[in-house]
Amino acid sequence: MLNSNYIIGLVDGEGSFTVYIRNSKESKSVKRRVKAEPRFYVKLIEKDKKILYELKKFFGCGNVYFQRDKRKNHQNCYRYEVANRKDIENVIIPFFKEHQLKIYSKKKDFRIFCKIINLMKKGKHLEDKGLQELYRIKQEMH
Repeated sequence: MLNSNYIIGLVDGEGSFTVYIRNSKESKSVKRRVKAEPRFYVKLIEKDKKILYELKKFFGCGNVYFQRDKRKNHQNCYRYEVANRKDIENVIIPFFKEHQLKIYSKKKDFRIFCKIINLMKKGKHLEDKGLQELYRIKQEMH
């Protein structure tokens, strides 16, 4: 069983808070399903995938995916990912607000991630000006 301290250490080292945001200034030929897609994930080598399934069980949401890596000297990985906004808002964010990350860059990314989620809750991602603001804010992430 995982505990909160273990999860904080794991995410500090191997986790990521990110938001894929379509740049409205780029060519319209690059299509994304939606304009802004928040993601929380942890990526580990194949031998450690059991830990990712434990994370899924701990949080009660998300999925584990195989991630092939064809680069030289890299191993295939697995990725635990939470993409559902409700799960991010109701499970992931409250956990990391209660249990503080230790690494400065990860704390900063989490703070920006929360800011973007709050702006999305207000519908900013649905208007061009708001989407441009989200894209600008996202550029501050590690």
